[in-house]
Amino acid sequence: MMTQITPRILPLPRPEWTDDAREVFAYWGEPNAWEEGSKTNVLMVMANHPDLGKVYNIWGRHLLMSNTLSTRHLELLILRVAWRVKSAYEWHNHVGYALNAGLTLEDIAAIRDYPEGGNWDEADDAILRSVDELMRDGTVSDPTWAVLDRHFDTRQKMDLVFSIGHYVMTSWALSAFGVGIEGGADPIGFDLRTASGKLPGKTYKPGETEDWTDSRGY
Repeated sequence: MMTQITPRILPLPRPEWTDDAREVFAYWGEPNAWEEGSKTNVLMVMANHPDLGKVYNIWGRHLLMSNTLSTRHLELLILRVAWRVKSAYEWHNHVGYALNAGLTLEDIAAIRDYPEGGNWDEADDAILRSVDELMRDGTVSDPTWAVLDRHFDTRQKMDLVFSIGHYVMTSWALSAFGVGIEGGADPIGFDLRTASGKLPGKTYKPGETEDWTDSRGY
């Protein structure tokens, strides 16, 4: 079920669009964003604080686009975080990325329902378990770390832990600031049903295809 979001920090109004602010909301290469603003709500909210927004974009781009984890493993952890903190915004956006990474709707349901169901191999399970342990205990247990050691190198393990923290932090910010899913989008609920009743489809990361914005519906 989707709940009504009451904005607490509004998208930056046009009269306040300085060049610094435009650097925030045009950073991801969305067509015409410098002149017209971004259609992505979180970017227009972050433009209220350009110094923060610019470094947030650089940090977020590494974790989303240059992560040493595979896209599949990254989407496993992001969707698990989104479910754990009940971030409708992150869940909606990353279901499409996960489908594009080869996960199925059945897989995504099993991420939500973990540890029930799911045909996870040892590495997948360690990713999901790392999310739960970090969020519950503030660390990764020795047995889970031993499994991670068997499947991931040092850089990947570092990206894993920082990615989990980043998406928890981002989800907190979206919730605290009252950032809702973009108008025109067909929201994907935690039950994996869209508001229109259509099956969720693939979406693409910034620059992944020439028409990457077209799949978003807004």
